[in-house]
Amino acid sequence: MAIEKKFADLENAFFRLKEAYQRSLSEKTSEDFTFFRDSAIQRFEFTVEIFWKCLKSFLEIHEGITCRSPKGCIREFFAMGYIDEEETRALLEMIDYRNLTSHTYHEEVAQSIFKNLGKYIRLLENIINILKTKKYEK
Repeated sequence: MAIEKKFADLENAFFRLKEAYQRSLSEKTSEDFTFFRDSAIQRFEFTVEIFWKCLKSFLEIHEGITCRSPKGCIREFFAMGYIDEEETRALLEMIDYRNLTSHTYHEEVAQSIFKNLGKYIRLLENIINILKTKKYEK
């Protein structure tokens, strides 16, 4: 899959994640909140999956770096100077939360993931903007 297609998929998934997150926040006092929260968590899961694969392609094309795992790609992205240590730590934490999404049947896990979604949405938006800016360079 060409990087343009992956990037378009990432932007679409990210838009849908933001949409689901905002909707779940608006339903916080509703009896349907858990449905919307769980939908936002599911969108987070596949957005992170598309994100790291897009990052992998970006690094291969722009830096000649082959990485094989989400955390490996994030570390390489940091090593190339695209992000700072704080962003790197947050992205690595985000991957850990993404890995927990299969356990959202535990209420505590779902609450913890959802509590951090706003932070990860802002972080992803920043990284998507970096990728968007840099993808046409070189």
